[in-house]
Amino acid sequence: MKSNDSHVDRLRTDILNGVFAPGERLIEIELAERYSCGRGAIRAALVQLESEALVDRKANRGAVVHRIGVPEAIEITEARAALESLIAARAARNATREDAVTLRQIIDDMGIAVTADDAARYSQLNRRLHETVQNMSGHDVAHGLVANLRNRGLQNQFRLSMMPGRQEVSLKQHTAIVEAVISGDQEGAASAMSEHLSSVIEVLERWSGGS
Repeated sequence: MKSNDSHVDRLRTDILNGVFAPGERLIEIELAERYSCGRGAIRAALVQLESEALVDRKANRGAVVHRIGVPEAIEITEARAALESLIAARAARNATREDAVTLRQIIDDMGIAVTADDAARYSQLNRRLHETVQNMSGHDVAHGLVANLRNRGLQNQFRLSMMPGRQEVSLKQHTAIVEAVISGDQEGAASAMSEHLSSVIEVLERWSGGS
C-alpha cells in the first residue's frame, strides 16, 4: 500500500485540478476506493488538506472542498503580493542565461495561448511562470508560503483568465516581470510583480462590488 503522503498529494492534485468542485462533499468511502487505500489514510489526508485551507471538515457533517469567497481571495492576493515581490527581487539577483531562456519561452507560449484564446493553457503557463520565478529566488520560506497561498486561491485564477481582455493585460504584466528579472533589476522586478498582483486585486474588488 502507498504511503499516506501519496494519498494527500493525489487528493490535493485532484482538488486543484477541479476534479472535485468547490463545495462538493468528499465522502471517505468513495475516496478510499478511488485511491485504493483505507479510510484511515483518507481521514488523515483530509485533516492535512484542512490545514492547507483546501478542505472544510465539520463534526457529523463530513468534509467538503473549501469554497473561496471574494474577500478571502483578496486577502490571499494581498499576502502573495508582499511575498512575491520579495521573490521577484531575489530571482532578479540570481538570474542566469539559462533562466532567461526558460522565462522567455514561457512568455512566448503564453502569447500563443492568448492568440488561440486558450484560457486553460494560459492559466497553466501563468502558474508555471510564477513557480519558475519562485525557484530562481532560492528563498525557500517565501516559496513555501506562496505555494500554499496560490493553492488556496486557485479557484479564482481560471475565472480571471476567462475575463474578456484579461489575458492580454496579464501577458503584458508578466512580460514586464520577466524582463526586469532577466536584466537583474531587483527593484524593477519587485515593482512589476506588485503591480501585477495589485491589478488582480482590483479585478477581485470589482467582483465584490458587483455581488
